[in-house]
Amino acid sequence: MKRNSHELSSFSDGSRGHLRSRRQPKNVEAGTIEVRRIGGSLLVTLNRPRQNRLSAIMARELMELAEEAEDDETVRVLAITGAGDTFSSGFDADVDARTVESLYALSKPTIAILNGDALDEGLELALALDLRIATKRARFAMTQLERGMLPRFGGTQRLPRLVGATQALTMLLTGHEIGGVEAMRRGLVTYLADDRRNLERTARDLCERIESRGPLGVRLVKEAVHKGIDMTLEQGIRLEEDLYALLQTTADRAEGIRAFLEKRKPIFKGS
Repeated sequence: MKRNSHELSSFSDGSRGHLRSRRQPKNVEAGTIEVRRIGGSLLVTLNRPRQNRLSAIMARELMELAEEAEDDETVRVLAITGAGDTFSSGFDADVDARTVESLYALSKPTIAILNGDALDEGLELALALDLRIATKRARFAMTQLERGMLPRFGGTQRLPRLVGATQALTMLLTGHEIGGVEAMRRGLVTYLADDRRNLERTARDLCERIESRGPLGVRLVKEAVHKGIDMTLEQGIRLEEDLYALLQTTADRAEGIRAFLEKRKPIFKGS
């Protein structure tokens, strides 16, 4: 995994609560995972020739990174993008499905910064993240059936939950490709940018807004949504009430009230 030493100066090798540095893979063809620390966010860039197809080496690095980000209290958001003009065109055959699930299971918000095409497993990766922002030129498709295969990283389950069963089946059965504007209209992406520069600005603004919220509250909101979507409405509301009551006992909640009364920005510490 390649890391920018200047951006990541706050990390210390092997120290508890910090991400560990790793050696750069010797096989460049296997691709690299580049990580930058920007404020409380980690920006992960998929970088591999041939349109950023995820290799088994890159997948293992991503899974380890997800585990470490979960344990690092200073990491508030994890965002993933692609090098060049492609987000990801898919995965190698030997990539383990646990990679995507490890990202989906993160208690911290995750963002797909779709700088270009997200195709097949690349789109499945984006679907496993919480938010998706894209450029207008980005394209989205799942063409696995053309090769006699099925999506195996959650595509048949997550896509219909976002765009509805009919639209999902159209994409899955026909390989129909949609662009950024249509993806926005269907609810596949939440923000749309004209170009890469505006996309990066939008991504940074989004990360900063999330970072400014109390980390416990953010985590509980994500838990309520992820768990509640598979519950009945009554069960989901009960879960929400329980999580609300839990948050009331925290120091962050008290700080939020004090900051409101004192007309200042709250300083949340995650406790």
